[in-house]
Amino acid sequence: MGQATLAERLGYGADARLLIVNCDDFGSSQAANAAILRALDHGVATSATLMVPCPWARDAVRQSQGRDIGVHLTLTCEYPGYRWRSLTGAKSLHDDEGFMPATVEEVFRRADPAEAYAECRAQIETAMAWGLDPTHLDSHMGTVQIDPRFFDVYLRLADEFDLPLRMPGRGQDEKLGFRGRERAAARGLLFNENFLSPWPRDTGQVMAERIPGLAAGVSEIYAHPVDDGPELRAYDPDHPDIRANDAVVFSDPAMTRLLDDAGAIRISYRPLRDLQRAERRG
Repeated sequence: MGQATLAERLGYGADARLLIVNCDDFGSSQAANAAILRALDHGVATSATLMVPCPWARDAVRQSQGRDIGVHLTLTCEYPGYRWRSLTGAKSLHDDEGFMPATVEEVFRRADPAEAYAECRAQIETAMAWGLDPTHLDSHMGTVQIDPRFFDVYLRLADEFDLPLRMPGRGQDEKLGFRGRERAAARGLLFNENFLSPWPRDTGQVMAERIPGLAAGVSEIYAHPVDDGPELRAYDPDHPDIRANDAVVFSDPAMTRLLDDAGAIRISYRPLRDLQRAERRG
């Protein structure tokens, strides 16, 4: 017999379509917190990831007891008038104004990977000190996923905290060229096998196109739900409609029917975390 698939190791059939529905940017604003909690409790979301340096992160943890939340490792601050700093205060992690850089490219130019590691570790430890039991790690704007220097940080933290990872799909992994999936698997780390990225398209349209043909195995789709209103319009003048639409889509009963009709079984990263820890401890 061949090696069991990830779905089988999780207790499902080999052809099961398992889908993690993640809300990115939990803690980034009060409006994001409200939309994400609604998507988790009354919509299609199964998971969210916390931006620890943001002002509303502590409130997100306070409200998220019993829900499956990971840490959205954050090295950027992309909004023009809404800025935050690192937890560690490391000089290489800030721009000339003293805030985290606005772009991934600026992070790669400035950041010392050792200081990035210390910062990301501090974010995980802070979330845990607040009472979060993190289910997984992922990366705000992909910063620690798409450059080999920072991917080393990502792997090291997942290894040390024994947490699964969000990973790109096979095609993107091949384009990146540093065998991220292979290296994660060699450490016994688990990750989503397929990755559906709607941004910047309409998330509902992408789901309508992609979910009926969802591959067997563990997939993830993500969005950025934020309730529309003055707060969102003030801090994100560039993409407010995308975020407001995501709040509607992830709470839309039609999306539940779409997933059910496709035979998609919604899970979070918690089963992956529990399986990973059991397998690594033998």
